[in-house]
Amino acid sequence: MTSQKTKRFDDVRLGDALPKLEIPITVPLIVGGAIATRDFFPGHHDLEAARALGSPHVFMNILTTNGLVQRFVESWAGPGGCLKTLKIKLGAPNYPGDSMTLSGQVSNILLEERIVELSLQGKNSLGNHVTGTVRVQLP
Repeated sequence: MTSQKTKRFDDVRLGDALPKLEIPITVPLIVGGAIATRDFFPGHHDLEAARALGSPHVFMNILTTNGLVQRFVESWAGPGGCLKTLKIKLGAPNYPGDSMTLSGQVSNILLEERIVELSLQGKNSLGNHVTGTVRVQLP
C-alpha cells in the first residue's frame, strides 16, 4: 500500500497542469449522488420525469459535480492540502453513457497565504459540464 504525498507549495509553478481525470457517467453515479445529497428533484432519479422535462435521460445535480471537483483537486493536492474556496458553474448536462474529463491548471499563486488557485473544467461530449476556480492552501 502506498500513501499519497502532499503537494508542497514551493514545488508548484504558475501554469502547472493537473493530471486529467476521466469519470464515466452512470445512472448509479447520478442517482446515488442525488440521493446522498438529499436532492430528490425527479430529473435526477426518474427517467420518465426527466423526459417530461425535455431531457433525454436523468442528469447529474450540482452537488455531485461539486464533490467530483473536490475529489479531483484533493487527489492532486494530497492529504496535507486544505481546500479554501470552490466556485463552479454548470454548463452542458452530464447524462449516463457519457464521460466527463476534469482538467485544470495553476492560474494564480498567493505567496503570503501559501494558496494556489486552480482554474478547472470538466468536459463531456456536449461541451463543458463544469468550469470554475478552486483555492488550495499547501504546506
